Amino acid sequence: MKLKQTLAITVIGALFYFSSQAIAADAHQHTTEAIKHAEDAQIHGKAGHSKALLDHAQESLTHAKAAEKESAEAHQHITESIKHLEEAIAHAKQDHAEEATKHTAEALKHLRHSVAE
Repeated sequence: MKLKQTLAITVIGALFYFSSQAIAADAHQHTTEAIKHAEDAQIHGKAGHSKALLDHAQESLTHAKAAEKESAEAHQHITESIKHLEEAIAHAKQDHAEEATKHTAEALKHLRHSVAE
């Protein structure tokens, strides 16, 4: 009886461990995609391309929100990056590439910190 309980606890523990690893990997993938698109948005912003900045900032925001849901550890930095991406999008829609680029840079800073934790 004791062997069955020990085996059951071991199996449950292993399942929990591997499922938490899969969740962390998904969050990391979303953060990586958010960084990639935010970098592209920043490049386009520096070139004055508000439309391309807008497209990449929106894609970055989608991935950042997904990462926020999946990763409690990096939640604070992801939340800050989302605020800055939303500001970047708002400014890009008004054709304010310089201001949108500043917010994209801040979003990148927080996204990178979220991966480092």
